[in-house]
This record gives sequence, structure tokens and C-alpha cells, in this order.
Amino acid sequence: RLTEQKGFGYLLQAFAAVAQGRPCQLLILGEGEDRPALSRQATALGIADRILMPGFQANPFAYMARSHVFVLSSLWEGFPNVIVEAMACGIPVVSTDCPSGPSEIITHSVNGLLVPPADARALDGALEQIVTNRAFANRLAEGGLARARDLSPQSIVRQYEGTLEEAILQGGRG
Repeated sequence: RLTEQKGFGYLLQAFAAVAQGRPCQLLILGEGEDRPALSRQATALGIADRILMPGFQANPFAYMARSHVFVLSSLWEGFPNVIVEAMACGIPVVSTDCPSGPSEIITHSVNGLLVPPADARALDGALEQIVTNRAFANRLAEGGLARARDLSPQSIVRQYEGTLEEAILQGGRG
């Protein structure tokens, strides 16, 4: 959704800094009331020709899989499944450390990068690390794939089963 919650204005500022002198594009999927303001901001930053906003896409994975980095710039979230989905696509992830879910998924510099919310400069710095250090980006992507496996439905079911078995065993001792 293109709304204030998603912090896309900060992402545009960060992208404008990272994009200077580099051939890169920013793709933002979704629809929402902030689309006109984001378009105006992109124009004001001089990056409108490098921003693609194709709207809602039923299959975002086709886009993710071809990306060099995934960014979650949200100011707040629940458990952002999209981070795990991006990790499963094998791309490095940069996310704001917003309340309440990214830090439950990402271990900073192991399987992704966490930056403070509403901080375009920190977001720019994280993106710069990904863009300029391909070996580091690849390590983050590999760590992300491992984390996505940890959070796969099969893995979560096994964890629930283990917890239930432990509860049943402990209940029988009471």
C-alpha cells in the first residue's frame, strides 16, 4: 500500500542519494493515497525517470526474484511476511527496525540490515553497503535464505509439534 505507514518518502530520499552516478531503478509495488505525493517527491528529487510504480501486482515474487535488494521502509508493521518472502527469493534485505516485526526476523549484518525508521540517511547508508559490496550482499542473501527456511511452514509446524509434545509430557507430571 502506498500510505504513510510504509515510509516510501524516506525510501525515495535514500534512493536519490544512492542513485547519483549509478544506473539503477527503484520499483515500488502497490496502490494507495500517497501515489500522487510520491510522484511529486520523485520529480522534486530529480529521480522520477528512475522510479517505477506499476501498482498492485498479484505476483510480486517475479519482481523480487530479479531485484538486487529488497527494502522495507515502514514506520510500523505487524509481522512483515514480505521480508521472509524476499529472503526466500534469495535477495538481500534492508529494513527499518520499526515496531514490531523486522527485528524478529532479521539479525543485523547476518541475514539483512536494520536501520532506524524515518531515517533516510541510515537507509541510504545501508543501501550503499549493498550496492558497493557484492560479497557482503551475497552473504546477506545466503543468511536470508537460511532464515526463510527457519520460518517455513514446515519448520514452524515442527516447532509447534515440539512445544505441544513438551506441554503434554509436562502436563502428565502434574
